[in-house]
Amino acid sequence: MRFPLLISAGIVLASVLVLTSVLPAAAQNTALNARIAQLATQEEPKVIAWRRDLHAHPELGNQETRTAALVAAHLKKLGLEVQTGVARTGVVGVLRGGRPGPVVALRADMDGLPLTEANDLPFASKAKATYLGQPVGVMHACGHDTHVAMLMGAAEVLSQVKKDLPGTVKFIFQPAEEGSLPGVEGGAKLMVKEGVLDQPKVDAVFGVHINAQTEVGRLSYRPGGEMASSDRFAIKVRGKGAHGAYPWNSVDPVVTAAQIIMGLQTIVSREVKLIDDAAVVTVGTINGGVRYNVIPPDVELSGTIRALNPGVQKQIWAAIRRIATNIAASAGATADVTIEPYVPVTTNDPALTAQMLPTLQAAAGTANVREIKAVTGAEDFSFYQEKVPGLFLFVGGMTPGTDPATTADHHTAGFRIDESGLTLGVKTLATLAADYLNAKLPPQK
Repeated sequence: MRFPLLISAGIVLASVLVLTSVLPAAAQNTALNARIAQLATQEEPKVIAWRRDLHAHPELGNQETRTAALVAAHLKKLGLEVQTGVARTGVVGVLRGGRPGPVVALRADMDGLPLTEANDLPFASKAKATYLGQPVGVMHACGHDTHVAMLMGAAEVLSQVKKDLPGTVKFIFQPAEEGSLPGVEGGAKLMVKEGVLDQPKVDAVFGVHINAQTEVGRLSYRPGGEMASSDRFAIKVRGKGAHGAYPWNSVDPVVTAAQIIMGLQTIVSREVKLIDDAAVVTVGTINGGVRYNVIPPDVELSGTIRALNPGVQKQIWAAIRRIATNIAASAGATADVTIEPYVPVTTNDPALTAQMLPTLQAAAGTANVREIKAVTGAEDFSFYQEKVPGLFLFVGGMTPGTDPATTADHHTAGFRIDESGLTLGVKTLATLAADYLNAKLPPQK
């Protein structure tokens, strides 16, 4: 919110303080939100500075020690109750409001990706690490640096109005959203397992994700299934090796694997009812053989499964097993199929979404809030939503007037964000918390 230049920010804030002591509840909420908006604007330089520092020092999942230390120090400075080492490197801060009430959680993810940044920025990442035994660059190529900075900003804003909050805000800074190393538990699933939604028990959870193809100043959301479930599958095709000059002596797992790959394409095109739900079956790796003229004894495939409801997800699991094993059997080979569930569907609680829609419209302007179609990307925010009602939405991070087709996608080395979009993220997070807490107040007599 902008005020005339002749009115100082101090006078405005003082006026709001006076108004909140005499106005009825609905008007007090409006005054509180105006103050939150003003504070979010004032926080912008800090939020951008935090983001740039985090962007220059990214850390892989379950290794976010520097990030966690920065967050914990900030929350302690604000006077919050702080817990560290949650789900290995996670940080949780608890802000107690001025009077009793419900508990709302706000979440940000902290981890970077094993990518070498290609952007020419003064704060571009030069970080290096080892991932799956290989030396890699490390980059915030999905905006988690902005998520941390925005939630740090929201924590500072809400700490300045805590006496006007009827309840408690829990700030969740989560590691390893992009996934842990094979065989290592982490991310939101481990945070939930370790009780992050308890003590105090959370009533609702909110999260935001920056989007490089949505204009700054805009918010987007979807009630119900918003982002897909994500599972990993692996297929080990076992045949019989032979000299490449004598293929009749083999049970060729390479040819069999190729037939399986083509067969898998019929799951989405011929078995999933696409007018109801989108789905994806993608083979991402093929490994087998060591020499051009040797037919190997086995080949391994791996890939990802995406679905927008649990029924379709289970249907795809069954289809992969059926197609792989039967095609292999027809060639005289065998196929061992392993499916590893990663995250469930990100499902926005319809009632909570409807309740908070006016908050989103007030934060960004009604014309800048839109309902979107579901996407086949995945988010482990869904583990929180399995336990409590949750709302996950997208914040614009693309320079206005830019063609989205020309912007670098998430998870690429050229990914970049227009930092002028961060203030809306801070404002939205803080206002969602304040409005939810105030909406849960008992009716006044």
